Amino acid sequence: MLDSNSQYTQLRWLLTIAGLFLYVVDIGTDVALALRYVGEKQYVGAGLTLLFVLAGLLVSQIFSFAWYRDDMKDGLTNPGGRGTVAGMSTGLLVVLHVFGMGVVSRYYHLLKRGFKVTSMTPKCSTAEERREEHYFLFCLAADLSMLKLFEAFLESAPQLLLQLYIVLDHKEASLMQYLSMVFSFFNIAWALVDYRRCLRRSLPLIKEMPSGLPTAIYLLYKLCTITSHILSYSLLLILSSYSTVALVLLWLLMTTFTHLLHTNFCSSKGLELLYQTVVGVILTFTFFNVKGQDTKVLMTIYYIFNFLINVTAPVLLALLKPEQQTLLLVVGCLIGGGSVLGLGSLILYYLYLHPREKSSEADEVDGLGKETKSIRRMRIFLQP
Repeated sequence: MLDSNSQYTQLRWLLTIAGLFLYVVDIGTDVALALRYVGEKQYVGAGLTLLFVLAGLLVSQIFSFAWYRDDMKDGLTNPGGRGTVAGMSTGLLVVLHVFGMGVVSRYYHLLKRGFKVTSMTPKCSTAEERREEHYFLFCLAADLSMLKLFEAFLESAPQLLLQLYIVLDHKEASLMQYLSMVFSFFNIAWALVDYRRCLRRSLPLIKEMPSGLPTAIYLLYKLCTITSHILSYSLLLILSSYSTVALVLLWLLMTTFTHLLHTNFCSSKGLELLYQTVVGVILTFTFFNVKGQDTKVLMTIYYIFNFLINVTAPVLLALLKPEQQTLLLVVGCLIGGGSVLGLGSLILYYLYLHPREKSSEADEVDGLGKETKSIRRMRIFLQP
């Protein structure tokens, strides 16, 4: 009998459908908004909106294809050395990823295989075979969670910043802009929680993140710190459009920092550089542990710097654009409240709610003494 933490349950299967829905709708609302901008002859807004959509799609397709190729060489997931993976040849994989359907194909295969596993009667296979099948489903889910995290911070987070800037600067918004921001926000939230749970599920010596209060506090910490930071960036952009130069420099600084850590996530140097570039983008919005080491000092430095930006943005706007008093009052309160609530949730989570080590028995059951390419990727990927 498998324990609940070792099973890919029907609830997890339904949540996978919810994740696919958010993924598709988030991209769909952004494309619809870009078309609206074109109709209103706001070509800069349309171009930037589409740019973030394409950036998220392009990078996620590149890594998805590379990971499929890695899985073909994996003796655990492809013991026969077949020239296909998930029933797809290299040629079909190329076509799917060129047309931006790589992530959707992963959702399809996970949902298809997950439906069979969660619906079939257990009398047809041994407990060990069922355990391995559930373990393989978690491997598929782990890859998806990493790709979703890339997409969320390359597309949803900058999209939220862009639309917030446009709305705050013009002091009016359309329904489509609100929909774009809402779905971007929920897509970020979903990607963070899904990745966090998949990460802890795949690390053999760490307990899975419990549902309920720990997940809620962790999500509150991430969303409040990210949202307050995005609002601060938007105020800096309202102050001057040349603030984009400062954001680019910040991204380059974070990318350089990641490069100096000598990450070894990818199987090729080119992909590793792309990975470091993407991590640089993620670090401009939130903290992640790049090397899987103790990062209390780095996290403290990061959030002190984060807090300074959150304080500086409204102060500069008050000094240089005093006519923006109403905007400053509303957004400044949101930034201040979000910063305090987010940092308070961070301290609460890591002091009292952060899961610790598992027992050795759970380790043996969960890990199965094996490490697929997918689990290795998760182990050396970003960690909160």
